[in-house]
Amino acid sequence: MATGSEFEGQVAVVTGGAQGIGKAICQRLMAGGAAIAIWDMDSKLAKATVQDLSANGIAIAVDVDVTEPGSVAAARDATIRDLGAIDVLINNAGMSGPNAKTWDYEVDDWHRVMRLNLDGPFLCCRAVAPHMIERNYGRIVSVSSIAGKEGNPGAPAYSASKAGLIGLTKSLGKELAEYDISVNCVTPAAAKTAIFDQMSDEHIAYMLSKIPRGRFALVEEIADAVAFAASRACSFTTGSVIDVSGGRATY
Repeated sequence: MATGSEFEGQVAVVTGGAQGIGKAICQRLMAGGAAIAIWDMDSKLAKATVQDLSANGIAIAVDVDVTEPGSVAAARDATIRDLGAIDVLINNAGMSGPNAKTWDYEVDDWHRVMRLNLDGPFLCCRAVAPHMIERNYGRIVSVSSIAGKEGNPGAPAYSASKAGLIGLTKSLGKELAEYDISVNCVTPAAAKTAIFDQMSDEHIAYMLSKIPRGRFALVEEIADAVAFAASRACSFTTGSVIDVSGGRATY
C-alpha cells in the first residue's frame, strides 16, 4: 500500500464506506491525507467506523439513502458544509441480491438491486458533478464487478446492474472530459466481505472457480486500484474499466 500526501487537502466521499471494501477504501485514502465522508444507511455502523478511523485523520459519517434524490442532495450539502468541498466521489455502496435463475427471479428483488447498485451511483454522480464542474476538478470512481463484464449465472440483477454502472462510467467520462474530472470504474472479482452473506455457497464456489489466481481478492488490493483512479495522477485516464479480477477478465 502506497502512502504519503497524494490526497492531502482533499475531501473524499465513500458510499457504503462503513464496512468491507468501502472501509478499506476509506483507510487507503486517509493514508494519503484525505478527509473522508462516509455516506451510509447504517448510521450506527458508520459512526463506529468513523471512531475507528479518527486516529488517522478527519472522517465524518453522513446518514444517507443513495436511492433517494433528496437524501443524496442533503448529504452533498452537509459534506460541503462540514468539510468544505467534494474532490473525490467513490460509488461503492451495493448489494448482491438473491441467487436465482432469471425466470425465477422476483421482480421486487430485481428492482431493489437495481436501485442500490445503479440508481444510487447515478444519483450521487448527478448531485456531485455540478460541484466538480464549478471547481474544474474531480475524481469519480465506481466499484463495478467482473460480473458486469462477463455476467454470472444465477445473479441476473447483480450482473445487469454492474454492467449498467460500466456504461454510466463511460458516458459520464465523455461528458466531463473537457474538465479536469476523471470518471472510471474498477471491476473486481469477489472479495470476502459481508456481501457473501447474501450469496449461496454454490454461487461463492462458482466465483472462486473462475479466478485464475485461485483466491478471492483482498479488499486492500481493490482499495489500491481505486486510490489510483481517485488520485491527481489519474489526469488522462477517463471512462475506463480497471480490472482487479485475478486474471478472470476476458476483455
